[in-house]
Amino acid sequence: MNQKSSQNTWVNLLLPLALIIGLVLLLSLNVEGGDTGEGALISPLESWLKVIVGYLAAGAEIAAALVIGGAVIRGIWTYLQLFFFRSRPHFDATEGIRLQLGRVLALGLEFTVASDILRTAVAPTRQDILNLGAIVLLRTLLNYFLEREIEQGEQKRSLDREPKIMENNR
Repeated sequence: MNQKSSQNTWVNLLLPLALIIGLVLLLSLNVEGGDTGEGALISPLESWLKVIVGYLAAGAEIAAALVIGGAVIRGIWTYLQLFFFRSRPHFDATEGIRLQLGRVLALGLEFTVASDILRTAVAPTRQDILNLGAIVLLRTLLNYFLEREIEQGEQKRSLDREPKIMENNR
């Protein structure tokens, strides 16, 4: 158990550090010249694919905005109900709202990553691929920390509920 927890601690320290270093390296690379795509002949199929993929990427971005916007409105509404209609607001209830919003934000990040991948799917240049790598790495880093915070919050909630359940069983 102790060895597993020490390995878990190392993973929790090294993974974010590796992602941050990778992000810095990707952002420091700037490919100039070479395959910029300027002046190259574009086939009609490629131009149609770019249009279709552009619409799909825009759809993924709209889906992300709707998911995140809906969660924010729902969170605000739930909080206002707690604030105005309960005699004393419960910390556990506001923590639940925060965790729920965090889960939806993680889903929204996945939609935005999908949108970025779609935008570079048709005839990407090296610079497009590097930019995509940096963006995906940054969003993966955000998602990692968000998921970790959600997991810690859920563990805390379950630990807080156990004493209440034992008191009710007595």
